[in-house]
Amino acid sequence: MPIGKKEIIGALPFLRRYARALTGSQGVGDQYVRIMLEMIVENPDVLPDEPDVQRELFRLFHRVWDKTNPHTLFAERDDSAMDPSPHELPPRQRQVLLLVALEGYAFPDVAYVLHVDEEEARNLFNDVQQEIERQGPAPIMIIEDEKIIALDIASIVEEMGHKVVGIAETERDAFALAQRTRPALILADIQLKGGDNGIAAVRRILKEHDTPVIFVTAYPEQLLTGEAPEPAFVIAKPFAPETVKAAISQALYVRKSAA
Repeated sequence: MPIGKKEIIGALPFLRRYARALTGSQGVGDQYVRIMLEMIVENPDVLPDEPDVQRELFRLFHRVWDKTNPHTLFAERDDSAMDPSPHELPPRQRQVLLLVALEGYAFPDVAYVLHVDEEEARNLFNDVQQEIERQGPAPIMIIEDEKIIALDIASIVEEMGHKVVGIAETERDAFALAQRTRPALILADIQLKGGDNGIAAVRRILKEHDTPVIFVTAYPEQLLTGEAPEPAFVIAKPFAPETVKAAISQALYVRKSAA
């Protein structure tokens, strides 16, 4: 019996988040998800009736990913999205990194989703961990009004070997800091000091600087509506350090690919 529409809709926000993080673009990520959904509509049996609907959707997504010409989709990307898009696809190691650290999948599930064996999935993860260690230091700014959380994020950034160029608590300070330091990456909260909005701060900064952004927020639903342009990277609070590290690594990779 095919999986019901309700179960699919419930799992889609997580798949869309992953697709955006993988491609660095809302437009491209959503296009992959759209193609997958069209396959399900045409042939409902393409999605097995299994208890873990989300895992099955991720697996089907990667069937689409492996069989689709990426250059066509990147050419049609949505330039109104909050983040720049890469001109080449992330390697397999990046997929494993995001599935493990961002989506929380265990290696047997990663292997199932990517159509590889578990040993290969583990090897790919080890490879990308080594690649992360080889990444050069990057200037990173933080937009966060809760000091403890800001310092926690800063410690994660510095542990990865990157440099925190500053922490801003308001929209005005964030814009001034970005103008002064020109960061390679921004980590931002949504709700800021004095009623300021982190989304507005980021949009103002991106008018001047083409910089990838990771939103770290207790209100991810405000960025996962599927309607307005959305960022490629959204992390919910409370967060695991490994999740933040994975997003930082992928965001910097996307920036390098788009350069």
